[in-house]
Amino acid sequence: MEFAEQMTYWHWWVLAVVFVVLEIFSPAAFFLWMGVAAGLVGLVLLVLPDINWEWQLLIFALFSLASILVSRRYLDRNPIATDQPHLNRRGEQYLDRTFTLDAPIVNGYGKIRVDDSSWKVEGDDCPAGTRVRVIGVDGVILQVEKIEVAQ
Repeated sequence: MEFAEQMTYWHWWVLAVVFVVLEIFSPAAFFLWMGVAAGLVGLVLLVLPDINWEWQLLIFALFSLASILVSRRYLDRNPIATDQPHLNRRGEQYLDRTFTLDAPIVNGYGKIRVDDSSWKVEGDDCPAGTRVRVIGVDGVILQVEKIEVAQ
C-alpha cells in the first residue's frame, strides 16, 4: 500500500487515460465514465493534495457510480437517433411484415422463410402456405398471426 499512499493527481489522470483507451476496446460505454471519475479525482487532488488514499478511492467510487447513473439516465431520456434503429435486433426489422409459412404451425410453433434464412415462429396452429404477419419478437422466435383472406 506504499504506492497508494504516494498517489498524486497525475496518477489519477494517467488512470483516466487508461480507462478511456480501454473504452475503445470495450463494446459498451462503461470505462469512459470511470475515466471521467478518475480525471475528477485528479482535479480534487490538485486542489486538495493531502487527501489520503482511502478517501481518494471512496471519491473515485462515488464519482464512478454517479457518472454512470447520470449518463444512463440521460441516454434513456435522450436516445441517440440512428438511421438503423433495428441494428443488432434483427428480428424487430420484420415487425408488421407478411410471410408465407414454410412449415405448418403445430402446437404453436412453425417456420417461415425470410430472405435467405429460416425463422421459427410462434402463433395459432395453421397449415403450410398460410400468410402470416409478424406481430412480435421473443428472442429469436417471431410471433405471428394469421392473415384472414377476404372472400
